[in-house]
Amino acid sequence: MTLLTLVQNSCDSIGLTRPSVVVASTDQTVRTLLSLAQTEGRELLDRYSWPASQIEKTHTSLAAELQGVMTTLAPGFSYITSSTFWDRTLTQPVVGPLSPIEWQALKARTATGPYSSYRLFGGKLYAYPAPPAGNTWVFEYQSTYFCQSSSGTNQSAWAADTDVGVLDENLMELGVIWRFKKKNGLDYSEDFRSYEQKLANETSRAGGKRVLDMTSGSSSMAGVYIPEGSW
Repeated sequence: MTLLTLVQNSCDSIGLTRPSVVVASTDQTVRTLLSLAQTEGRELLDRYSWPASQIEKTHTSLAAELQGVMTTLAPGFSYITSSTFWDRTLTQPVVGPLSPIEWQALKARTATGPYSSYRLFGGKLYAYPAPPAGNTWVFEYQSTYFCQSSSGTNQSAWAADTDVGVLDENLMELGVIWRFKKKNGLDYSEDFRSYEQKLANETSRAGGKRVLDMTSGSSSMAGVYIPEGSW
């Protein structure tokens, strides 16, 4: 479903005339629908960590505390997914994100822990202690991308009528409908109920939580991982 189709379907449900263009339209109603579609995309990203908008980043560590600017290291960066940051060269976790208190406590000490730790500060990625240069660091992060161009380029906003949604487009359509009705003083209670139910269904199916198996003593994550070394 393209942005144009999303807006046209929303107009059909609301009882408005279907537009032939959206982004280039000068009609205020269409401009409002476009703005609401932008809001819907951003709000959905705020409400759930959607697998469709998650990205894996591989970074070659630098022999310094400052590892780089996050928007450069990870385009469309929103936040790092918890417990996904690993040094694959050493088969060790990179612990964090550290709070300001934890970071300052580490900096004040002379001893360091067994693992590198990271902090996000001023839009930059810092590591302590400074790691060796050349290690393979990998983490997953939640992006700000809720749509793509027709050629598949990730985007943080609708920019063309031919853009397609990364998230469930029927859910986004329901969101545009209830937001438009609310904005214009119309009864939106049933539309909002349908939206919230659809949202609950989608988040329950989207993944991110493992099912606890009470019938088996094994797990794909069972065991302790100890990196090779001279003991």
